[in-house]
Amino acid sequence: MTAQLLVNIDVDDLERAIAFYGAALGLRVNRRFGTSGAELLGAGTPIFVLAKPAGTPASSTSADVRRYERHWTPVHVDFVVPDIDAAVRRARAAGAVLEDRLATHAWGHIAHFADPFGHGFCLIELRGRGYDEIATD
Repeated sequence: MTAQLLVNIDVDDLERAIAFYGAALGLRVNRRFGTSGAELLGAGTPIFVLAKPAGTPASSTSADVRRYERHWTPVHVDFVVPDIDAAVRRARAAGAVLEDRLATHAWGHIAHFADPFGHGFCLIELRGRGYDEIATD
């Protein structure tokens, strides 16, 4: 069996999330799930924004709760873009916070951001052979 990737992003304001991801990344609503969520397309895999109030339990097995100020997690979403400078301008205009200076690596350029919901994400412009530029195998 091959797994299918779906990305789910918890947000405290569904309409604001739809507007942000549309303006910042050009994602568009494919379908809505009432006031509880929406499926966004345009990133190569579906992204679901899910309305989850701040302070609600993250899971039944954890004492952690959802919070929407800037937080760190080892899992984040990277968006590959054709023009990093234009994508950075668009994301910032939509309300994303650029957290570091644009960095250049052998594989391409990267910009680190936080969305309006505290989630980290990166914009990446690959160059040359992309990650194959540094692959050792």
